[in-house]
Amino acid sequence: MREWSAWYEGTPEALSAFYAPRQRESVQQSERRAGGVLGLLQRMWWGRIPANPSERIDQAHLPVAADIARGSADLLYDEAPQITVSESKSTQARIDSYMPDVHQVLANGAELGSVLGGRFHRVTWDKTVADRPFATTVDADAAYPEFTWGQLTTVTFWYVVASDETRSKVWRHLERHELDADGYGLVFHGLYEGTDSELGQRRPLNVQAATAPLSNLVDEFGALKEGRTKGLNVVYVPNQTPQRRWRHHDPGMFLGRSDLDGVEALMDNLDEAFSSWMRDIRIGKGRIIVPDYMLRSNGPGAGTTFDLDRTVYDSLNIPDTEGSAPPIIAQQFAIRVEEHLATCEKITQQIVHTAGYSSQTFGDDADGAAVTATEVKARERRTFRTRNRKIRNETPAVRALVAKMLSIDAAVFNTGGLDLTEPISVEFPDTAEDSPLAMAQTAQALYTARAASTATLVRMQHPDWTGQQVQDEVQLIIAEQRSVVDPFTIGS
Repeated sequence: MREWSAWYEGTPEALSAFYAPRQRESVQQSERRAGGVLGLLQRMWWGRIPANPSERIDQAHLPVAADIARGSADLLYDEAPQITVSESKSTQARIDSYMPDVHQVLANGAELGSVLGGRFHRVTWDKTVADRPFATTVDADAAYPEFTWGQLTTVTFWYVVASDETRSKVWRHLERHELDADGYGLVFHGLYEGTDSELGQRRPLNVQAATAPLSNLVDEFGALKEGRTKGLNVVYVPNQTPQRRWRHHDPGMFLGRSDLDGVEALMDNLDEAFSSWMRDIRIGKGRIIVPDYMLRSNGPGAGTTFDLDRTVYDSLNIPDTEGSAPPIIAQQFAIRVEEHLATCEKITQQIVHTAGYSSQTFGDDADGAAVTATEVKARERRTFRTRNRKIRNETPAVRALVAKMLSIDAAVFNTGGLDLTEPISVEFPDTAEDSPLAMAQTAQALYTARAASTATLVRMQHPDWTGQQVQDEVQLIIAEQRSVVDPFTIGS
């Protein structure tokens, strides 16, 4: 996860900080251990240790990892999913009030989940902040989960709340979610004083300002006194499954798979090729070579320069030797644009394909002509298959998250009129939409064939509407139809 995080951050400092120490380790162990992971890291472009630190300027980075993560999140949550219940209007209204914030949390979490293989969403409440529960995200590299038959049953989150400069003393806040014997969700909070590598001893919550407000909300065991409802307060959303790298590791086998899993070396190759291209540009700049006597002295210790913009020079006593090289020599190295461009494009295509997407998803469209939604789906078939795979993981997690928010809303905020037993429906909108005319023609054909209800037709035309907006529009359509006079009934 640290490796994927370094590629997502995309700074030379982050990539070098991850790979360079491991290359030193691989060099030290090369005589005892050949090949394997250490051998691979020794060959990584970002792991090389130059003899001259100034050579680091040659290492450039293309943020393909960040592009993949952002594209993955946009495919899922560019538009908010439709979360509805069929009967209770008050329950639907409460869900609609959650959605603006929930949509933003899900979209941000999906981008980080694409990188780390998954993310955790939890139901949070703070009466000093909001009058309803809200969703928050915890990154997968700040959690230790425990699964039972593949289902998340316990998870511990940790946060560093304070430390000294040398990190010899580190204060960590641990937040543990688990189920009691009756299946109710419990949330425990603890503060620990330790070191950079050790958790250390438990301390009172009020010792640190970050955890002091919790001291009055927990019992003698550190568990929150309120908010105990059926089910865990946390859902885990895997990015893709199955997990191929950690399939023999518990709990790794139950975690999701990163979009960057398996393309690390390709991304390293891409940066090496791009860096070579940039190096060609740097050393290919036009230069002239002149004799020493043509340079202007800038004073003691300030070096010499040659003014290219100067029009008139003082007379120079330059001997005209027949057959000798001219005193001013122009130098221009070739820049291998086509070779580098083809290499970078090919590596990028392979990275995108291995990650599970089509090249067209990330703007690789040769003709640029307008296409229909059907043609888009045909061109981006691999992308839509990956999206459908992710939706299968997102749907039950979003449903459980919203259901838990409703139960906390009723238990902590005493919100009445909520039906906690009614099934919740989660529907993701289609990302490739036809033009309004094509959609209207489709709706008309379905209406004529009596193959869809008015509510379905309205939802097709307005996929971004809430359930209440759809119902209101249906009522207006029915009212208008009743007000229309049938011409064949006039005079009868």
